[in-house]
Amino acid sequence: MEKEPNEWGPKAWAHLSAVRAQSPLIQCITNYVSMDLVANTLLSTGASPAMLHTIEEIPDFTPHVHALYVNVGTLSANWLPSMKAAAQLASQLGKPWVLDPVAAGASGFRLNACLELVQLKPTVIRGNASEITALSQASVGPTKGVDSSHESMDAMEAAKCLAEASGGIVAVSGAVDIVTDGRRVVGAHNGVPMMQKITATGCSVTALIAAFVAVDPSHAFEATASALSVYGIAGEMGMSMAKGPASLRMHMIDCLHGLDQAALLSRTNITALS
Repeated sequence: MEKEPNEWGPKAWAHLSAVRAQSPLIQCITNYVSMDLVANTLLSTGASPAMLHTIEEIPDFTPHVHALYVNVGTLSANWLPSMKAAAQLASQLGKPWVLDPVAAGASGFRLNACLELVQLKPTVIRGNASEITALSQASVGPTKGVDSSHESMDAMEAAKCLAEASGGIVAVSGAVDIVTDGRRVVGAHNGVPMMQKITATGCSVTALIAAFVAVDPSHAFEATASALSVYGIAGEMGMSMAKGPASLRMHMIDCLHGLDQAALLSRTNITALS
């Protein structure tokens, strides 16, 4: 697993700089728990979040966004049609969209909803190992709610299969964040364990992936890996000032806002895994 700082550091900086310069509009259909941190993560990196989910507004609004983010965390029968309509419209218009299949295997309703969304060709699917495994195997099984009961490396083959089947990029969050297009696999090694003690960090990094892909849609693989590394670096830097999860949350947002080129060039840690 050879570290490639000369390749990935400049890529991560280029993506973050592009988000800051272009301020892409990201439509977020996300869960109640995550809305605040998702919006603040996007704002701190220079993107423009729109927390809009009413189906009546989608035909007028979604055509103007630069990317769509769909998160099924607090899924309901009322919200699913909006998610599907927005995803279908984004796909028809050639706009990137990103799916976070929260707790995909927790129930039949949730799994079927996620599988229906996968059929609408997300540009990127980002989940934990249990979620990606459930989607890849199309199976309902025991879960720890929204937490993963598997390590990210355990889901590598499932991620590759899902990427091949969906035609999109698949990212698996964990101690090492895995990104694959079905052939290439890289691991982003940034981040700190305390980030797992803050609700919606996974949801927020998926939103950041949407922003990075929005400014470089033809290189979704690289944009996804860069977003995961940048978010992890903000966690590392924030941890040096934090006393616990609450202060880490605050410092992470500040660090995302203040990240500079030197920090990304020195800290980005992405390796080839295959």
